[in-house]
Amino acid sequence: MATVLKANKRENLQSSTTRKLRKDGFLPGVLYGGKIDSQPISVESVEFLKTIREIGKNGIFSLDVNGGKKHQVMLYDLQTDPLKNDFVHVDFFEVDMTSEIEAEVAVQLTGDAPGSNEGGIVSHLMYNITVNCLPSDIPENIEVDISSLNIGDSIQIADIRDSVSVDITNEDEETIVVVQAPAAEVEPDESGEAEDAEPEVINEKNEEED
Repeated sequence: MATVLKANKRENLQSSTTRKLRKDGFLPGVLYGGKIDSQPISVESVEFLKTIREIGKNGIFSLDVNGGKKHQVMLYDLQTDPLKNDFVHVDFFEVDMTSEIEAEVAVQLTGDAPGSNEGGIVSHLMYNITVNCLPSDIPENIEVDISSLNIGDSIQIADIRDSVSVDITNEDEETIVVVQAPAAEVEPDESGEAEDAEPEVINEKNEEED
């Protein structure tokens, strides 16, 4: 059975009304898509969180607006208050289950890089990869195994393209992760002579006796 999230239409879009919605435990948002007009809605914050935890960030679920037509949607954008870290607005996109779409998929590194045991630094450069596929085929994440990386090694899009079941739209040469060499340490001056020596006085005049 498909996951269903209930939503209510928002008629009053004034800021004061939106703030009250959030205070009452609702998350304001908008529903849109290629075949429907954009419509402001709200969902219960607790139920929204339960839904996202159940189906994942890229999952497809039904949005039931005012007990009417159910829309097959996916989470498109989620805005967060930078100070309170609370969700403040959500965008739902109605998908055509028969047409391919582009989506951002999170990269998950797996394994331990041998280079890190030698002092190397694992630099995760790409946190999301763009894929093009049917909505039902969007993966929750893309795993990238780093267990063979030594210092100086890297993994690029070209290295994982054949192992991913959906089409990746990123360029082959884009680097996902690299193991960098540790920063070179400055060797101390063992003699210590140059740093502590007094500067030589040039053109010093000798005193003459009468």
